[in-house]
Amino acid sequence: MEENLEKIKEERLKKLNKIIHSGLSPYPVFLKRDFEIQKVIKNFSKFEKAKKEIIIVGRIRSIRSHGGITFSNIEDGTGKIQIVFKEDTLGPVSYKFFLENFDIGDFIQTKGFLFKTKTGEKSLLVSDYKILAKSLRPLPDKWHGLEDVEIRFRKRYLDLIFNPEVKEKFILRSKIIQEIRNYLQKENFLEVETPILQPIYGGARAKPFKTHLNALDLDLYLRISPELYLKRLLVGGFEKVFEIGKCFRNEGVDRFHNPDFTMLEFYWAFSDYKILMKFTEDFLETLVKKITKKTKIIYQDKEINFKKPFPRIEFDALFKKFLKLDYDVINQKALLEKARALGLNLDENLPKFEIADEIFKKIIRPEIWQPTFVIHYPVGFQALAKPLETNPKRLANFQLIVAGVELVNAFSELNDPLEQKQRFEEQEKLYKSGFEEAQRRDEDFIEALEYGMPPAAGFGMGIDRLVILLTNSYSLREVILFPTMRPK
Repeated sequence: MEENLEKIKEERLKKLNKIIHSGLSPYPVFLKRDFEIQKVIKNFSKFEKAKKEIIIVGRIRSIRSHGGITFSNIEDGTGKIQIVFKEDTLGPVSYKFFLENFDIGDFIQTKGFLFKTKTGEKSLLVSDYKILAKSLRPLPDKWHGLEDVEIRFRKRYLDLIFNPEVKEKFILRSKIIQEIRNYLQKENFLEVETPILQPIYGGARAKPFKTHLNALDLDLYLRISPELYLKRLLVGGFEKVFEIGKCFRNEGVDRFHNPDFTMLEFYWAFSDYKILMKFTEDFLETLVKKITKKTKIIYQDKEINFKKPFPRIEFDALFKKFLKLDYDVINQKALLEKARALGLNLDENLPKFEIADEIFKKIIRPEIWQPTFVIHYPVGFQALAKPLETNPKRLANFQLIVAGVELVNAFSELNDPLEQKQRFEEQEKLYKSGFEEAQRRDEDFIEALEYGMPPAAGFGMGIDRLVILLTNSYSLREVILFPTMRPK
């Protein structure tokens, strides 16, 4: 296989040199283009009747020669069309030059008249042509990436060339993000940008990536969340802010986790988690309708209905239903034994809330398919969330679970600087005891809270996970253009 590839590359390099020796550039700076192929196809009759030469460009996808006539298909980003080379139209020298020096995969500029073949195929009769880019590697005859999923992800450019449905999936991803922006901006949320490089990471339970800024001799972290900076903006007087951007977490890679991923977070002053639940229902129902024209989708052969309202279930109720346990009564040791009996291999030093979270994620959450708000998690789950006034051991929070996956994490934001400082100190103890995912103490954030932050609700949603659902994809790798993979 490698030997054949090298021979093909050698032949193509020879053709490259022939193009150069003929006085042409195989990679010219300038080109001409009158219309995209899609526009040509759409207005074919009009252009054909005008009997005017037009210039189109694209990648050669096929070449079929029959003596003095050669049929080829070229493709640009909008569509595909047949182009026809005739020896008696181009002349023998120009016709021969094309046959001897152009290959499938090359980019070409063609000029000519539109016509229909005897079989009715819309075509361009070439009167002149120009090389735009010479390809040195052959495109696979049949894209073997369909058999080797790993190659599809590693060489996404080939995946996009040979699989139109993959390209459409990423076009849809872009539309989803645009509709999210449209909805939030219509609701008077302001889009902002916050630092990706942070001196202290925060906003989630996660291990960060660490780097170093030489200019300031300063250790920095890639953000795991924009939360703490967005909440600083609430202190500064903004009432509604959102950010769509990359976050980075140095943790496992699986169907629903990639080291870098796209997150939507928004913060809403003078709101709370109950108001936010209603907003979330409206937001997602509207978004799904915009994208799919209905509220029901099919994911992994099962129906999901985003029609509001979504059920609300207490965390404690789920814990009792699936485990027959009372979270407040059971201690850390007994809960760890229960987790191990369920097949979870957990570290014995994990805090109680983290053991419960692992049990929830592995045992309970997969059983929740329809959009469901799981509310009032035990204190400890979220170091930045307010506790309930009626039950200080529970948080004023919710997670939206869909198809067994956490899609949204949200809560009423803790704005008491004294309690926030205490929470950070508790997290620091956990960190020093070996719990690497603990939140770190951010003194500047505490100072900001001391100036006063209005009551607010905050919302975080993984964009990639939403796209998985709306495109019926199995894995994040299918909806991230270039997913993180171990080099071969």
